Amino acid sequence: MTWIILILAGLLEVAWAVGLKYTDGFSKPLPTVLTLGAMAGSVAMLGLALRTLPLGTAYAIWTGIGTVGTVIFGIVVLNEPASALRVGCIAMIIGGIVGLKLSTV
Repeated sequence: MTWIILILAGLLEVAWAVGLKYTDGFSKPLPTVLTLGAMAGSVAMLGLALRTLPLGTAYAIWTGIGTVGTVIFGIVVLNEPASALRVGCIAMIIGGIVGLKLSTV
């Protein structure tokens, strides 16, 4: 269950990172409220996961999910470049996430 909570926390991190783009400097009320809610939920769920997972592992996976998800959103939705180097770097981050998961008992 802890890993599911951590994955959900990472997905909420993607949501708030993407949400920041749509708040227009926190001048749009609805995107701002949704973004702040996603921030709070993401950090709260990370805190729950930290009850049983090592800090370094949980934080790295949380930020890794956020990073990969945000880059993928940028590529798919915002038409940001998907160069071979960029995709390779994303693959390395995913490899690191998987490695940390496999190394945590």
